[in-house]
Amino acid sequence: MAHLLLPFLLLLSTASVQAQQNITLGSSLTPQGPSSSWLSPSGDFAFGFRPIEGNTSSYLLAVWFNKISDKTVAWYAKTSDPEPAPVQVSSGSSLRLTSGGVLSLQDPTGTEVWNPQSVVAAYATMLDVGNFVLAAADGSTKWETFNNPTDTILLTQVLTPPKMLRSRIIATDYSSGRFLLNLQNNGVFLYPVAVPSGYQYDSYWSVAGNTTKLVFDATGRIYIASDNGTQINMTSGVIGSMTDYYHRATLDPDGVFRQYVYPKKVSNQWSQAWSVVSMEPQNICEALVTKVGSGTCGFNSYCTLDGTNNQTTCMCPEQYSFIDEERKYKGCKPDFRPQSCDLDEAAAMMQFQLTTMYHVNWPLADYEQYTPIPENQCRQLCLKDCFCAVAVFHVGSSTCYKKKLPLSNGNMGGDVQATVLIKVPKNNNSQSQLSESSKWKKDKKHWIIGSSLILGSSVLVNLLLISVLLFGTYCTITRRIVPSLQSSSNLGLPLKAFTYAELEKATSGFQEVLGSGASGIVYKGQLQDELGICIAVKKIDKLEQESENEFTVEVQAIGRTHHKNLVRLLGFCNEGKERLLVYEFMTNGSLNRFIFGDVRLQWNLRVQIALGVARGLLYLHEECSTQIIHCDIKPQNILVDDNFTAKISDFGLAKLLRTNQTQTNTGIRGTRGYVAPEWFKSTGITAKVDVYSFGVILLELICCRRNVEVEAAEEDKKILTYWANDCYRCGRVDLLVEGDDEAIFNLKKVEKFVAVALWCLQEDPTMRPTMLKVTQMLDGACSIPTPPDSSSFVRSLP
Repeated sequence: MAHLLLPFLLLLSTASVQAQQNITLGSSLTPQGPSSSWLSPSGDFAFGFRPIEGNTSSYLLAVWFNKISDKTVAWYAKTSDPEPAPVQVSSGSSLRLTSGGVLSLQDPTGTEVWNPQSVVAAYATMLDVGNFVLAAADGSTKWETFNNPTDTILLTQVLTPPKMLRSRIIATDYSSGRFLLNLQNNGVFLYPVAVPSGYQYDSYWSVAGNTTKLVFDATGRIYIASDNGTQINMTSGVIGSMTDYYHRATLDPDGVFRQYVYPKKVSNQWSQAWSVVSMEPQNICEALVTKVGSGTCGFNSYCTLDGTNNQTTCMCPEQYSFIDEERKYKGCKPDFRPQSCDLDEAAAMMQFQLTTMYHVNWPLADYEQYTPIPENQCRQLCLKDCFCAVAVFHVGSSTCYKKKLPLSNGNMGGDVQATVLIKVPKNNNSQSQLSESSKWKKDKKHWIIGSSLILGSSVLVNLLLISVLLFGTYCTITRRIVPSLQSSSNLGLPLKAFTYAELEKATSGFQEVLGSGASGIVYKGQLQDELGICIAVKKIDKLEQESENEFTVEVQAIGRTHHKNLVRLLGFCNEGKERLLVYEFMTNGSLNRFIFGDVRLQWNLRVQIALGVARGLLYLHEECSTQIIHCDIKPQNILVDDNFTAKISDFGLAKLLRTNQTQTNTGIRGTRGYVAPEWFKSTGITAKVDVYSFGVILLELICCRRNVEVEAAEEDKKILTYWANDCYRCGRVDLLVEGDDEAIFNLKKVEKFVAVALWCLQEDPTMRPTMLKVTQMLDGACSIPTPPDSSSFVRSLP
């Protein structure tokens, strides 16, 4: 064993510097050409000039992972100013290890812009662990990147107090960001900081105690060591090995310290991408609340944790938008003119309304509180108050809080049990017209100009009136001959109205069939424009009144939805007897080809797809202005794009509910094997039918098999829902993913997902969770209680 450990021990020792490929005095690098970097012996890491994303003429002096596609930066040179900034140089700059042993970065004019503390070295070397070292003649380290970290630490790196990691401002901008990891003798702390001053607000995560070092050891474990010998884990533990994975831990721009791994070998089982294996804090949206500053996201926005990739998502309330889409930390602005204090109360009540949001809160923006008070009075008090931008009503305590802009520390979570009321204008057009009217009253010149325009255009107005009358007569006659063409404007939708000829040409005469369903056939096509966008055209092939109604429902349902996990409707055709819908084309097709095929889809992608479908259903059930029950959730109706983002399709069987309805009665819809038990009973149908179908799909994603396999060798495995329930009760969920190494490696998550599926499959629909609760359980935002043991699940055999 000793001889096997020797190479690794040598790698970690200072003396091992001499065993590396030394960079001799007089060596140099330039940003362009073959001599732009120095590689480690294995080629895993490089040190040199790294082009800045989106800017081909600017370069960082950096260390990066050299063998992966995105060349992830692990270190970059910074200035030593009170507020350090990344050192950026242009083409024509150079880096030299001079004959005198000084490493010097010079701009095109020959002016030195950076050097590592004027160290004099005998040679330099780029180590295979990602550490760039300036060494003395005896091999001792004079300067190293490991001792001068930026936002990332690497395997075998050890930090001693005082040291800091500073996040970037955004992923593609290496300027000092809004968060700081501070390693001090009395502990490790995560702070939000004010940009650009660097002022530290209160910490949002910490481990206090007498600290001697922060260690990222060779097994992938990150821990904090104290002077009494105790070790406190900062991340969850050992993940992979140096042989099979690249490792890094980064203080990301959203303030979360994440540990990542990247598989070195390409295989069908492992995705070639960085995967999060541990993070602190677990939910920064809830952990970070500051009395001063905006919080995790910018002012007037709110934060939610995306469980697909464990990244923070910042969002704006209704009728608000980001000040800068790329730099969302700058916050959101209202897309309307806020209520003027010159308006009297009656005018304010006419012009503004309060829209409702749930599970969102801005906890520190209150300026007035009322209790006890009913919700309708809370609404009126906010509408009448020109300072009030948001009212929050807590039903349990009958308490009303008024908040004014800017809103801070916004977060979304299932534990926020309050109704949030956002003040927005009733009609933007009417508000702007009222604003213009007020200007005219204040400025007599507007009246003079307005009068002149009215008198001068009277003849034109008369001509327009005559034209309208003639056109109206023509349209009336035309309607009697040809059914009306419903345009996107009178449907209130941002859709394109295609002609039948356009779609016939785009599909080459409807030749290539992508699939078929209960309401029609889907064809592949390509728009004949400069972009040549690929499309999927659904042709409704029935002409009965039922089909006409179905077409109208589908256009209205899909056209008013917009979510990354729903297939987007681009346009429609309603010409004569032809009814067609034009969708975005999904190159990867439907989900069933990935989970029922010969090659098993990677576990992390199956998790991503499950979360995507859950979020899409959550949007349909709770976030649309009109609730939509899909009624036919199955793998064939879940499409997958190039990034393996799941998108729910085919709303032809959707049942719309008005906001004051809770259930609907209808004939049996959906596909056998996925339909909920209540379809077979004379009971009302609710959104819980989709929850049941999602439970079946979740099990199919976990196990990569169909719910019903009549030809299965073992009787108890023929119905997946039965088998999964039995395995869960016996504590053997590993049997469900037998032979799936990735899933076995993540067995705790497998067990969690199975539990969620069993909750969804409860026979009593009232026992099933909502899709909001399902999403929270899958994301890890809330605990998952043990699901009740249903004696049987209703059989839905083909």
